[in-house]
Amino acid sequence: MSDYTELIDLASERLGGAVLYANDDFFAPKENLLKPGAPVFIEGKYTDRGKWMDGWESRRRRTPGFDWCIIRLGLPGIIRGVVVDTSFFRGNYPEQCSLEACTMDGQPDVEQLMSDATEWTEILTVSGLQGDSQNPFAISGERRVTHLRFRVFPDGGVARLRVYGDVVPDWESLARRGEIDLAAAENGALVLACSDMFFGHRHNLIMPGRGVDMGDGWETKRRRGPGYDWAVIKLAMRGVIQRIEVDTAHFKGNYPDTCSLEAFDAQGTVVEESALTSVTWREILPRTKLQAHTRHFYEDELEKPGASTHVRFNIYPDGGVSRLRIYGTIGEGKD
Repeated sequence: MSDYTELIDLASERLGGAVLYANDDFFAPKENLLKPGAPVFIEGKYTDRGKWMDGWESRRRRTPGFDWCIIRLGLPGIIRGVVVDTSFFRGNYPEQCSLEACTMDGQPDVEQLMSDATEWTEILTVSGLQGDSQNPFAISGERRVTHLRFRVFPDGGVARLRVYGDVVPDWESLARRGEIDLAAAENGALVLACSDMFFGHRHNLIMPGRGVDMGDGWETKRRRGPGYDWAVIKLAMRGVIQRIEVDTAHFKGNYPDTCSLEAFDAQGTVVEESALTSVTWREILPRTKLQAHTRHFYEDELEKPGASTHVRFNIYPDGGVSRLRIYGTIGEGKD
């Protein structure tokens, strides 16, 4: 799978993404398309309309045309690639698909999105699909997108649609708020790399809200040798860190013993993942004891490093953390 799958899924239901309208979802509801979990198949499960399928599935088309749906992205941004997942759709997947995008801020309704005044731009031309497969497509362009129109030709079922890209928030609005979470995915932060994520994906650290269970966090495997685990986060914007929160919700027998936080200021330069090991990190929070299933808040304990663009969150020796919040203000700091 391409590198773009390491970015944030802009259409994710957990980030506010929604399928607002589908012209047909007779066999399986449109809402399944953006579910966060992987699709499943249950042998022998039927509804009064036919075989139960974990995806969006239209009826068999008997007239010319195609089926389609309108999607509101959970977070606006620049799309780098999509994955059209047809898992378990073997004799009933679409032959082809295409994707169009538009930008409409605010809360446009379905009627507005379907009107002739809405300008849709094709970002994925009609492309072939394979059944029961992950179908990846790279997307080019630098346009900020808020909504998508997904077409399938001529009909059939798609389990999931993943839309990977760079979050582009409304920075003018964020700046007016003063203090923001510089590490929030919704504000444009990204977990660039981590030492391990065997049990829980690194991006869970910066998702909205509190974790719903132990699977909704960043968790490493049990360490059997020396060392510690870590995650590097590119902050949403260069800013001054004022306080942090480390939430170990649901991690009771597997939370880290201690943690620490370091910062780095790239000052407008792009830091490649391969260069992260050579960065000179400045300690913000010294190694500090953690507790199980607890929200830990630190403010007076923090060193004042000035402006930062990246942080490295270290956990000793291993374990799971639900969320990391890095609160601060956008702009310069004073050393």
